[in-house]
Amino acid sequence: MKKITGVLGIFIILHAQAQQPINPQLLNGLWKARWISCSGIAQRAYGVYHFRKVLHVDKKPQQFIIHVSADNRYRLFVNEKMVSAGPARCDLNHWNFETVDIAPQLHEGDNIIAAQVWNMAEYAAVPQMSNQTGFLLQGDGDAEQILNTNNSWKACKDSAYSPCSLENGAKLRTYMVIGPGDKVDASAYPWGWQTRNFDDSKWQQAVVVTGAQPEGYGTDNLWTLAPRSIPQMEESLQRIVSVRRKSGIEDAGFIAGNHPVTIPANATVSILLDQTFNTVAYPELNVSGGKGSAVKLTYAEALFDTNHIKGNRNEIEGKNIAGNYDIFLPDGGQNRLFRPLWFRTFRYLQLDITTGNEPLTIEDLYGQYTGYPFVQKASFSSNDPSLKNIWDVGWRTARLCAGENYFDCPYYEQLQYAADTRIQCLISLYITGDDRLMRKAIIDFHNSQVPEGLTQSRYPSSRFQIIPTFSLFWISMIHDYWMLRRDDAFIEDKLQAVRAVLGWYEKKIDAGKQMLGPMKWWNFVDWNNSFPGGVPDGATDGNSSIISLQYAYTLKQAAGLFNYFGKKEEATHYESLASALIKNTYRYCFDATKNAMANTPLKNTFSQHASIMAILTGSIPQHDMQKVLQTILTDKSLSQATFYYRFYLTRAMKAAGMSNSYYSNLKPWRDMLANGLTTFAENPDPTRSDCHAWSASPVYDFLATICGIEPAAPGFKKINIAPAPGELTSIKGTMPHPDGTIAVDLQRKGANGIEGTIVLPANTSGTFNWNGKTLALKPGEQHVQIL
Repeated sequence: MKKITGVLGIFIILHAQAQQPINPQLLNGLWKARWISCSGIAQRAYGVYHFRKVLHVDKKPQQFIIHVSADNRYRLFVNEKMVSAGPARCDLNHWNFETVDIAPQLHEGDNIIAAQVWNMAEYAAVPQMSNQTGFLLQGDGDAEQILNTNNSWKACKDSAYSPCSLENGAKLRTYMVIGPGDKVDASAYPWGWQTRNFDDSKWQQAVVVTGAQPEGYGTDNLWTLAPRSIPQMEESLQRIVSVRRKSGIEDAGFIAGNHPVTIPANATVSILLDQTFNTVAYPELNVSGGKGSAVKLTYAEALFDTNHIKGNRNEIEGKNIAGNYDIFLPDGGQNRLFRPLWFRTFRYLQLDITTGNEPLTIEDLYGQYTGYPFVQKASFSSNDPSLKNIWDVGWRTARLCAGENYFDCPYYEQLQYAADTRIQCLISLYITGDDRLMRKAIIDFHNSQVPEGLTQSRYPSSRFQIIPTFSLFWISMIHDYWMLRRDDAFIEDKLQAVRAVLGWYEKKIDAGKQMLGPMKWWNFVDWNNSFPGGVPDGATDGNSSIISLQYAYTLKQAAGLFNYFGKKEEATHYESLASALIKNTYRYCFDATKNAMANTPLKNTFSQHASIMAILTGSIPQHDMQKVLQTILTDKSLSQATFYYRFYLTRAMKAAGMSNSYYSNLKPWRDMLANGLTTFAENPDPTRSDCHAWSASPVYDFLATICGIEPAAPGFKKINIAPAPGELTSIKGTMPHPDGTIAVDLQRKGANGIEGTIVLPANTSGTFNWNGKTLALKPGEQHVQIL
């Protein structure tokens, strides 16, 4: 691998670093460091800045801990190596700082500490919150505080950067809020700014903008600081696989990494590259020469035909690229490396190049894959090898939608929505056992709560949005965490917020019908074609069976939480409310002739969603559940659940004792694969996003439904295994558990039997359920057989 120095980015592979313990003094008083900025700038305007300080050490230290943050974002370098990037996306009242031990990068003598800081200002992505440009670094102990930010640091504004147009959303005819691409003029860039020998004599002293304070302090300040709770993002080399189309050039072998290609002067070249799968990465383009050239990099999940239709994602004939893009203007120097400030999402990457009077050599182009550093610890296999592709693509989808927070989609929004996030959290816990991003998500939504009681629908977000149903799913997320993890203090701290959400809904109950009455805000349920704007009939003007029953579903979960924490009176109240909603929604909305729950008491519209929620809440009597579920699965006059809400369809199958139907209902995912998708989409075609984490639920359900592994008590202290292989004859799965690993290896025996091996972790117990028969399970490996 060729090393590139003195360039815009540093060619590295950044692995998750061990999180350092937090100095309690940082949480209990004002910091000695000061927020600094660049002199003479508009502090809330767009800009990219560099900060430097020389650190002299007489002897290489064993430890040198610093704490660092910025607004909007920063990359911190020590002796040319990037050691931290952040801050993890957050809000101004809980502004994250990173804690880093830079001792491994220090050496005896002079060391250069350098930071790139940028403020996207009015161009910023919606999930990016901000106050004004600022950089903060504090040493942990007395010796380290020589690095505290103040006017001893040097600073400069980087005039090379400007934002590309924000027209992408209009071009793609959809909602797109990830911010602009970068336009970088290499002739104005301070090449080598992070190196020791760089001449910074023309740089100014940094200016102090304010002090720094921890979360919880009431003094006037621009940011209140909270420690980062998640690891640094992963970065790893990812080579681009294929050249699919080119014009104006014969050779595009530079993607191999060892084959530079020179484009003549006064040429026009277009090269369409195919990663062959959707990814999120920092593209890094290394060029030499080419003064007067322009290179445009356009990124897309799929190509479009003349009717703006994607079609099969593998096909390119008659299709063109449109979407997010960057522009790099070479200055004629050697080994100039372009790397955008933020990652890009793409399967296809197109280079459109024009050269001036000087040839341009493309030395290399590759991606640095990035994302939350999840490690896959679970596994699944069966006698149907096609399920492996669903598993792999589902896990890729989940990974591309997880960074410093969960994303609904990486290409268009990168926003953390509560409904999406609930499913993403379950996937994360089952596949990796890593709960840190889930904890952050729960806290993020907790921090978003508004005075009337609801949480915001998406957070962090610079634009206010309320979707009341998503506040209910936030409570469901807390319930999931309670069942799968052991952290009572964390859960109990959220109960007041849970009360507030449930109380907001309680005030909306129609006293006459004992269903929810008219609802304010955006009462989104699903992108169903029969729900205008995703909102079912009855949601706005009153008596929606779907939302009334979702409230009841959440009340029952909350009752379990409050009962566990000894709040019996509240638990009883929530159970009573749920029972009334369930009883009356059935009374007014169930249509015996249709054998389905109507959307409202008018009984003039029906959806899968209403009957799904009716089954999940027990509104449908147990003896009728399977009959109603058959209607859900077969009656196409019911408006249909999309990929997202099919997660709840699966839960309804399980509640009705029909989980064996799950395997035969995977056709929507098989169809996406047949259409060339390499991540699972937001909706059936025509869809906006080709990568939407709420559609990755099979990764969870291969373990939770087919293998049947679920918690039977809070903290996963008891385990229930109720396999549902459907037509499969053998299934095998493993997943992480707080006490170790759960493993199942099962084979069907005849028409009704099953046999195999189950492993439970130490300190647990459980049950194995098959065809109405139950076996007790103990820790360790055991043989099970029911014939």
